[in-house]
Amino acid sequence: MSASIALVDDDRNILTSVSIAMQAEGYVTRLYPDGEAALKALLENPADLGIFDIKMPRMDGLELLRRLREKSDMPVIFLTSKDEELDEALGLAMGADDYITKPFSQRLLVARVKAILRRTAVRSRSLEEESKDEPEPLHRGDLEMDPARHHVKWKGKPVTLTVTEFLILEALAARPGVVRTRSQLMDIAYHDDVYVDDRTIDSHIKRLRRKFREIDPEFSAIDTLYGAGYRFADA
Repeated sequence: MSASIALVDDDRNILTSVSIAMQAEGYVTRLYPDGEAALKALLENPADLGIFDIKMPRMDGLELLRRLREKSDMPVIFLTSKDEELDEALGLAMGADDYITKPFSQRLLVARVKAILRRTAVRSRSLEEESKDEPEPLHRGDLEMDPARHHVKWKGKPVTLTVTEFLILEALAARPGVVRTRSQLMDIAYHDDVYVDDRTIDSHIKRLRRKFREIDPEFSAIDTLYGAGYRFADA
């Protein structure tokens, strides 16, 4: 059965264009013009994933997510503007899975959707098998990662990461000292044959460093090897 995607945005053009892109990938789309219209429908019948604009009339994306999280763990991607960094951080803290900044590439959005749905499928299989074959937690010095629960801690303090950021960090930390090229990280984070340029990986790395430095200003565990890629420093 095709996955269903709930699209919530007061911009009809964005709703239409994103819906077309999702349907081209085989997904079923459900369109809502604002959070209020979406809330009742999604509480009664959650989609497999939601793509929400943050700034909307009547009920914005943050309030919609807050209300949904009372009863649903449906994964959510936020669409944000460049000046909404605080809203992005709040949204992730409230339980959003990822965000993408407008204007955005439809291919990039499709890649993020696929990455999150893959991760959701892995979680579901783990629960159904009652932790059989559940991935082991990863410990690298001050870093703790729990792939099954999507939890990350640095020096005992939680770090909120998007699914894509988690996958990139996990790939680096799994083999400390080993250099991962941008192409390798793109394959790990996106898997599918979707074009994502090098700058996308660089942006993820910058956000990872920024999040860890909010906890530890001396954080330096992710090394850049110019012309080669990135590596996690030996513990």
